[in-house]
Amino acid sequence: MDKSNDNVQLENKGTISEMRNKKPKKRNKVLKIIGIALLSLALIFSGMFLYVRSHPGIIIGFIQDALYKGNPINSFEPFNPQGKIVKSNGILYVNDIKYADEYPNSYLDISYPNTDTTIKRPTIVYFHGGGYFGGDKAMGDPMAVNDDANMLFNRLVENGYNLVNVNYALVPDYKFPVPVIQMNQAINFLVDNSEKYNLDMENVVVMGSSAGAILTSQYGAIITNKDYADSFNIHPLLTTKEVKALVIDDGPIKTDELNFATRVIVGHYLGIGTNEFKSSKVADQYNTILHVTGDYPPSFITAANGDGFPKDMKALSDKLTSYQIDNDYFYLDKAHGKIAHGYLANIRTDKNAQEGFGRLVKFIDKYTKGSSAE
Repeated sequence: MDKSNDNVQLENKGTISEMRNKKPKKRNKVLKIIGIALLSLALIFSGMFLYVRSHPGIIIGFIQDALYKGNPINSFEPFNPQGKIVKSNGILYVNDIKYADEYPNSYLDISYPNTDTTIKRPTIVYFHGGGYFGGDKAMGDPMAVNDDANMLFNRLVENGYNLVNVNYALVPDYKFPVPVIQMNQAINFLVDNSEKYNLDMENVVVMGSSAGAILTSQYGAIITNKDYADSFNIHPLLTTKEVKALVIDDGPIKTDELNFATRVIVGHYLGIGTNEFKSSKVADQYNTILHVTGDYPPSFITAANGDGFPKDMKALSDKLTSYQIDNDYFYLDKAHGKIAHGYLANIRTDKNAQEGFGRLVKFIDKYTKGSSAE
């Protein structure tokens, strides 16, 4: 064998030790590239997270684009032609009555059990949910499970109530406290026009789900805590003499315990970043629990055990109980199965919703005599 040929090959390829050292160098280079890529991704996602913390509206905007698909989110004109119809179940439905001029979406609907509107019945004023970025008086809450709000509305009316469904302005153009102001405008309008629309505004239940639950809870504080009402510069025409009860259906109230996703939604509404809740006076103004007094109205409170807000609702219930205010906190644990946020709207088929609705009606009937009003 010619050793000179071997030497030539070794000279061309390098020594054996040099050949062995080439692989680790190559591996180190690959690992370095991977490390840089992972670090870059971490920095990108960290930056995105920090940006979302400070600008939660970017996520809300994507959701609204999917929900509205180019249709207006806020409008000074009604979304539907104004009219009056009798539904197949006999309910008289009057839609898109304008209650104010200051802000968009200032329209409400009224449902009566039948065409005889002269019968004196208790009035439920209902505020829909939707995270302050969606929802509608005629459709309910897009974040609710299998939302069938119209069935819920029909059942309330069929139990002997006149029902008023209220719209209000949505983010991003209108933020807290605009919906609070509109809530008061709507209720004051109903008081001023009670004879025109044959509404008993001396026997009222205020009700809301999710975002509407927060508004409802805030109204309870507004009519019982003058300092709180003054903080919004609003003047309610109703008192606890006329507001017999509240129905507060699963709203995020305790701003110090909200998860990140909820802080994104509520923070966008309040105009603060997700990391500003503990130091924000606006967040304190939003948190109803901080403004409850011993005069707060009797309240039916409920929450879902799945993606709902049972800690918030239990905290509100405990606060009312500490003042010896009558309240019924209806909550079913997970032994009854997973119950999703907005479950009451699923009353058509869900046994838990049916049970909750029965408790709700029993509570408000106790204060309004609604079951015997007809």
